Amino acid sequence: MALNAQQITTSATAVTLPTVTSPSIGNAITSIIICNSNASTADTVTVWAVPSGQSNTTANIIINALLIPATETVSLDQEKLVLGNGDAIWVQSGTTSYLSIVVSTLPV
Repeated sequence: MALNAQQITTSATAVTLPTVTSPSIGNAITSIIICNSNASTADTVTVWAVPSGQSNTTANIIINALLIPATETVSLDQEKLVLGNGDAIWVQSGTTSYLSIVVSTLPV
């Protein structure tokens, strides 16, 4: 299992995921955790699941402007996503840089 953590900014950015090698073909996303560390300000997060060679567009949004209250954490672990090498998870905050994301992956 691999953990990948980074700050979320107001610019859409790909989450760094490990590249897996044979016999595996990609990553299974087992959970995504997003935390708002600001003590007083809520913020929104948008998340895209972007196929290899494509860009983040409305066609691949999986979370659209989800409001995360100050000091709260959102855990997304009900469904699994399987990404091939080159596929990506992109994230963007609405107004601040107080959001962080942790993505847990397993090679598949």
